[in-house]
Amino acid sequence: MKTWVITTVQIISFIIVSKLMNFLADYFHLPIPGSILGIIVVFALLQAKIIRLSWVDFGAKWLIAEMLLFFIPSAVGVVQYKSLMLSSGPRILLVIAASSIIVMVCAGLIAQRLAKSKEMSAG
Repeated sequence: MKTWVITTVQIISFIIVSKLMNFLADYFHLPIPGSILGIIVVFALLQAKIIRLSWVDFGAKWLIAEMLLFFIPSAVGVVQYKSLMLSSGPRILLVIAASSIIVMVCAGLIAQRLAKSKEMSAG
């Protein structure tokens, strides 16, 4: 029960950071999405040791484990546009597949690097 509450609080914290960065990106008309700014801010705070990895660890692990669920809505949305899929379907699917693979590879590499860093600091 305690782990579930900690994980939920950490995920809510990620959502708050993302929403705040979305607001700031819109307010300052920044060309970078707020969610990317949020990732940069969390990374910078972790590197500066302002926040500890243990403060975001469970939530980050859950989000990475459930990452596939975040890709399903985009695939379902594409299916709704039959005429577009008939005319440009292969190109669209190639872009979706390539971008999904790139995101998953990057997320995996970052997760491995963080895990290795955590092991090195613990050992």
